[in-house]
Amino acid sequence: MHRKIIILCLALSPLLAQAQATTLQSAAQKAVLSNPEVLQRWHAYKAAQGERDAAFGGYLPRLDLSVSKGRDHRDDPLLKRDYTRNATTLTLTQMLYDGFATRNEVKRFDHALLVRLYELQDASETAALEAARAYIDVQRYRTLVGLAEENYVRHRSVFEQIQKKVQAGVGRRVDLEQAAGRLALAEANLLTETSNLHDVSARYMRVVGDQPAKQLESLANLTKGMPKDMTEALAAAQRNNPALLASIENVRSAYAAARVRDAAYQPRVDLRLKRDDGRNLNGYAGQHESSTAEVVLSWNLFNGLSDSARSRQYAEQHNVAKDIRDKTCRDIRQTVAIAYNDTRKLAEQLGYLDQHQLSIEKARDAYRKQFDIGQRTLLDLLDSENELFQARRAYGNAEHDLAIAYVRAQAGLGKLLSTLGVSKAGDPPPPEPQLWAAGEEAPENCPPDNPQLYVANKDALNARAQELIRELTPPPPAANAPAAPAAEAPPERAVAEALKAWSVAWSGRNVQDYLDSYAPAFTPADGSSRDAWADKRKTALTRAKDISLDIRDIKLVVKDAKHASTAFTQAYRSESYKDVVLKTLAWEQV
Repeated sequence: MHRKIIILCLALSPLLAQAQATTLQSAAQKAVLSNPEVLQRWHAYKAAQGERDAAFGGYLPRLDLSVSKGRDHRDDPLLKRDYTRNATTLTLTQMLYDGFATRNEVKRFDHALLVRLYELQDASETAALEAARAYIDVQRYRTLVGLAEENYVRHRSVFEQIQKKVQAGVGRRVDLEQAAGRLALAEANLLTETSNLHDVSARYMRVVGDQPAKQLESLANLTKGMPKDMTEALAAAQRNNPALLASIENVRSAYAAARVRDAAYQPRVDLRLKRDDGRNLNGYAGQHESSTAEVVLSWNLFNGLSDSARSRQYAEQHNVAKDIRDKTCRDIRQTVAIAYNDTRKLAEQLGYLDQHQLSIEKARDAYRKQFDIGQRTLLDLLDSENELFQARRAYGNAEHDLAIAYVRAQAGLGKLLSTLGVSKAGDPPPPEPQLWAAGEEAPENCPPDNPQLYVANKDALNARAQELIRELTPPPPAANAPAAPAAEAPPERAVAEALKAWSVAWSGRNVQDYLDSYAPAFTPADGSSRDAWADKRKTALTRAKDISLDIRDIKLVVKDAKHASTAFTQAYRSESYKDVVLKTLAWEQV
């Protein structure tokens, strides 16, 4: 009976664990420890340790034992016989000088070991990032499914209400059709969100290895240790991102590999100790013993220029490693810049989206009450319901996008594991390199400069809005009392006012006022018709933006009471064109 109880408890333990809430830290930890790519990097790190130890063996002596036994036949004028010989040779060889090949080979594999270490850390950061994305997306689409369900319930209640009115003969059939169409759209939205939830749950299983729990805990403090500005973030990424550190160590490993090839131009010196024991050796009967101690120098003087070709090969491989380092740095700079900017913009955007959904919700509630008493149409109510649904979706998406932006930024900085409190892969985990610095191998063509950030000028936009209001506001009605006749303006003042109105209409892109400034008898200087000229000016004014027109050095000539001319310097500027010309306008009072 006791055995059955134990088996039952063990069988229920996975179900109990599944029922418990899952945290982002536990999901990321499980992904890091079970991810195949992380495990692959771990085994590659262990293999690199073996390579390094094998290279270090070049410093140690080599001991060889040779034992032989055979049957020989001798036939010469002195002796003709068959005999058995045997020999034992023990040789110890110690490298004294090899052109620093062993030293550079050990350096090469020391750096290669660090490459594998940083690649392991990068794979762990990537696995934690993918787990965090999946975790947040499951939370996102669970929220969106809830919103879609609420949207469906709202549309269903409206449909039922309209259907009852139609059945009672107090409602319109067209309203029922409209409500049915919106209800079908709500059902389609619900199906879309449930399908999206299924897809992200499948991705969660692939990354983490388990199904997402029914309850996912709220996100931890993802802003821990975030830099205060973009410049600091980019500098921190160049110091700590494991992918970049791996590429720098790869440059050092390639340089050491090139230095190994230099040993081919140097002699090799070995100390050799040898002991021979044998019987009937070299045709001489009896026991033979010999001991030898010698220093052997070997030096290749010509190798078909192969060594020179190998040196060029490894020099270019060193350049390839530097190019890969610079590309990695640029990729990381882009990733961190985008992610860090997203954290700032999405945080600001959330405030506006929250205000949007709150305002729309109040409007929806008011529309509902007004619809019940006949002051709003069904279309108004359905539109308000749909707008509220979209506003809540936008807020929910932005909220989860902000969380993903934070984990992307932390991963780019190389601090996601520490931020989430996730331990590194490996049993035991690999040691941290001490006193590491990029030094001369730092990226050459990748300064930590942040990209130019466009910030909208709210004051200028508000001023444009006020100007638009003034343009759209109708003029006040004229007073009932007749106005006194205005005194006729002198020609100089009339021409000045007309010139100002002409320039204001042009810079303000007021096409009609601009064309009305020209007399009916006006003839274009290029010989075209007035209609063709007018169409051309309309197109130019419509296409141009932010026109600036500066008129100076005005010279006025009054010919008579109805005719005058003005000559002036005109400085024209827009987004696409600018010039400075001397222009003359002839004026006629009509």
